[in-house]
Amino acid sequence: MEEFVNWLNDMIWSQALIYLCLGAGLFYSIATRFLQVRHLKDMIRLMFDGKSSDAGVSSFQALSIALSGRVGTGNIAGVATAIAYGGPGAIFWMWVMAFLGSATGFIEATLGQVYKTTRNGQFRGGPAYFIEKGLKAKWYAVLFAVVTVIATGVLLPGVQANSIASGMNTAFGTNPWITGIFLAIILGLIIFGGVKRIANVAQVVVPFMAFGYILVALLIVFLNISELPGMIALIFQSAFGTDAAFGGILGAAIMWGVKRGIYSNEAGQGTAPHAAAAAEVSHPAKQGIVQAFSVYVDTLFVCSATAFMILITGMYNVEPEGMNPIVNKLGAVEPGPIYTQNAVEAVLPGFGAPFVAIALLFFAFTTIMAYYYMAETNLAYLNNRVRRVWTEYALKLVMMGMVIYGSVKSAKLAWTLGDIGVGSMAWLNIIAILLLTKPALRVLKDYERQKSEGLDPVFDPKAAGVENADFWEHEYNNRSKNGVELKKSGT
Repeated sequence: MEEFVNWLNDMIWSQALIYLCLGAGLFYSIATRFLQVRHLKDMIRLMFDGKSSDAGVSSFQALSIALSGRVGTGNIAGVATAIAYGGPGAIFWMWVMAFLGSATGFIEATLGQVYKTTRNGQFRGGPAYFIEKGLKAKWYAVLFAVVTVIATGVLLPGVQANSIASGMNTAFGTNPWITGIFLAIILGLIIFGGVKRIANVAQVVVPFMAFGYILVALLIVFLNISELPGMIALIFQSAFGTDAAFGGILGAAIMWGVKRGIYSNEAGQGTAPHAAAAAEVSHPAKQGIVQAFSVYVDTLFVCSATAFMILITGMYNVEPEGMNPIVNKLGAVEPGPIYTQNAVEAVLPGFGAPFVAIALLFFAFTTIMAYYYMAETNLAYLNNRVRRVWTEYALKLVMMGMVIYGSVKSAKLAWTLGDIGVGSMAWLNIIAILLLTKPALRVLKDYERQKSEGLDPVFDPKAAGVENADFWEHEYNNRSKNGVELKKSGT
């Protein structure tokens, strides 16, 4: 079974997917004229724009749900595995993936908004919805929905739970079974409350945990400030194979940087559109721009915080697959949270292990919450056809069971299964958004046109030349009937 899992993972994560992710990011950066730079000011402003409604959540709540999914164990354990298997240069390629992926994130989130719908009084959307409406390919939409339910409902929760259990065991000696059962109970209390409860928890926990984590990282760097120039040089030299020690693993640096970059920031994976579709906004591009910023928050801020702590303290191993170890500073330890725990312990003795364990608890648990929302959204899409209400309860119970299972399984198996889930979704989603490039760019053009005219953009799909955006056609017609006019920006 383990051999089959490894074989499947290698097939999915071939060089083709690496090039597809990088290529899509570069293509959308050029096609949007580097929106991730031009609209940086809008990213900040729109983050706090809009309010929640009975059907949808606010832009900030949608951002928080998306960040719940993005900011998880990949930001701590994932960065460690990238360094362990790809060397310090992998961090540079994670940055590249974040910069390019921000444009991809805009496209997929905007499409999620454009083709969203209302089900049971709540906004629903995501790749399954925009594949059916935009591409008119129901079989493809059903395939994505099934893969996503399996990935986010079965394969991925175990990775997050495993890292939490590992961190708690190292810091406090807590039995993984106890950690798993505790997590399952708390998860159940939240997910049985629906998307509103998930959004309310996320908007409080996510900013708090990210800010606290970055603050500690800045302290670690400040206390080792003399090592900073050498560390930055090491990252860049290793990224391009010019460092003597890491020159022979350039391919591994790129592969692991992209692989862990996608796993962490999820750009192109197809997860963020679910949260983006839940937002109450006047124009789809608004939430697309906000979601583009979430890629930056995840990788450029939180992942970099982890990488800087590990590298500046020298608490890491580099042991590329199939090769002898290049760096072995920690002995025989499995790459994961222990790298970061040792890094903080080296500077703040007695603080590192508990701090990282608690950070992982917040990071990874909120990600599990986000996974549930994504799985439920796709199950709702499928239930529209099979109409089996009991499947939602089954999903909740399965996820709670997988949290317990993941807590006690080996980290390597958990990560491999998680990679299969991420890769499968990425293949299906990136191909879909590439085929839907035209409507996504038309939405951006419409947004920028209205902005240039001094208006607060309101979306009219017919005027933008976008078809099958049923929700927005109905929304715009209602605004027109009620006499709602376009307002000047800032008024």
